[in-house]
Amino acid sequence: MCFHSKQSKKAQELESRYKAKIEDLSLFKPMEEINGFSFPKTPVITHEKKELIQHFNWGLIPKWAKDNSIRQYTLNARIETIKEKPSYRDAYQNRCLVIVDGFYEWHWLDPKGKNKQKYLISFADNSLFALGGIWTEWVDKTSGEIVKTYSIVTTESDEAFGKIKNNKNRMPVILTEKNEDDWLAVSAIEEFSKIENELVFTRV
Repeated sequence: MCFHSKQSKKAQELESRYKAKIEDLSLFKPMEEINGFSFPKTPVITHEKKELIQHFNWGLIPKWAKDNSIRQYTLNARIETIKEKPSYRDAYQNRCLVIVDGFYEWHWLDPKGKNKQKYLISFADNSLFALGGIWTEWVDKTSGEIVKTYSIVTTESDEAFGKIKNNKNRMPVILTEKNEDDWLAVSAIEEFSKIENELVFTRV
């Protein structure tokens, strides 16, 4: 699973890496740790507007939802069931890149997880990368506001990641630069369940 991420780079770095402009600089706030359960707005690039870096709320709200309470359960979407689950089946073709330079996971030191070791997962050069996401628009029935939200897609942990994430066998879909283009081109989602990456695990 992935509930805590990191995006600490400057605006110019994101624009240079993704060859896209930040739509609203007032929303851009580099952060060393982003807690998904606060449902923050974070930088994304959608398949519809590849030239823009927009800010969507983490925690997908399906179009049919009566209110936003479902978002606490939709921070992540399992790639294996994404086409069938009511929360995601209308949105799984709406692809986005969730831009980060790291994310956090906890290694359980005992069977019940009372003692844990926190790890930052990133690349050795601390470069920007993208997690595979899906997004949608939801209309707030009380205010009429259009709210854009996303989920991070997860897959089964690979061997290296599984040694860290030892309580649940899940990891986010971590995209390479080539995979980013394929993801936004809405290639078959099953193709992204196994992507090799050389991640670095740092105790924090």
